[in-house]
Amino acid sequence: MIRNLDRTEITLLAGIPFLIACGLLLPQWVVNYIQVSLGTGLVALGVMIQMRAGLVSFGQGLYFCIGGYTAGLAGKFFGISDIFVLLLMGIATSVVISGVLGILIRRYREIFFAMLTMAVSMILFGMLSSSEELGSTDGFNLLPPTYLGWSPEGEVATFTLYIATVLPAIFCAIVLNRYLRSPMGYVNEAIRENELRVEYLGTSAHQAVHITYMIAAAVSSIGGVLWALSLGHVDPEMTNWTTSGQFVFVAILSGTGSIIAPLVGTFLLEILRVYAVDISPNTWQMILGTVMLLIIIFLPKGLWSLVERKRNPKQPKQPEPSAKVPGE
Repeated sequence: MIRNLDRTEITLLAGIPFLIACGLLLPQWVVNYIQVSLGTGLVALGVMIQMRAGLVSFGQGLYFCIGGYTAGLAGKFFGISDIFVLLLMGIATSVVISGVLGILIRRYREIFFAMLTMAVSMILFGMLSSSEELGSTDGFNLLPPTYLGWSPEGEVATFTLYIATVLPAIFCAIVLNRYLRSPMGYVNEAIRENELRVEYLGTSAHQAVHITYMIAAAVSSIGGVLWALSLGHVDPEMTNWTTSGQFVFVAILSGTGSIIAPLVGTFLLEILRVYAVDISPNTWQMILGTVMLLIIIFLPKGLWSLVERKRNPKQPKQPEPSAKVPGE
């Protein structure tokens, strides 16, 4: 198993002790942003693996919200607070819903796929916003998480939840990396390039898109559960189109070259937003937009392209074939 690990998976595993050390050594406000970023980063990963198939989902907040609200409703109506049970419930709910919706959505591509996913997301936003029992637009609070019957308190509870966020996030990233390296992952890239040829080769493009859509939904719901438990609150904004748009921005700005990129990019975006608000409270959106515009112009393949350039510097230019074959 260890021999089959690639560079990305080794880096992710090495990131576990690094993140644990950050939780022990860094100021609490930085740790909080790391924890929140890991939750939203998983949703950005769900967007990224769909982009590998040439699909852009502007409704990934749907499953982000489903995960968070599943955890909240389980505590509110059934008194369930065990984090392992909440994660399983979030995954099961998202897989069932995405399995049904995927029958319709898998048939669409490009702008039609983007708009349809956003439309479904906004339907849930409208339902939650009009539900007074669930707090309407204000949402409601979650129960403090427990761990197989153990209920830590104080700083121990805070650090335990941080660890319980780091480990699932890294595990999901490794699983998704394996998925992208699998035959189905390569089929997705082929669909992006030429879907018709994929069908000619005997592979169902609709089925591949459906599976990818369900995997992205499951990962996004895990991110929703972890994010909701970290903040202790859920509200309908989780499934608003603006929230889904942020996930798309992170995936584009980070790049699709590595599973690690969206996780790091989400944290950088959060820190950038914090300092932009501190520097210019009334016009912080301009600072954020300017940075995004500069990245798109000078790094069209995303921030991760900087890492790829360092790993794979340009090779010396090889002689042209015509120089070797006179008269060609």
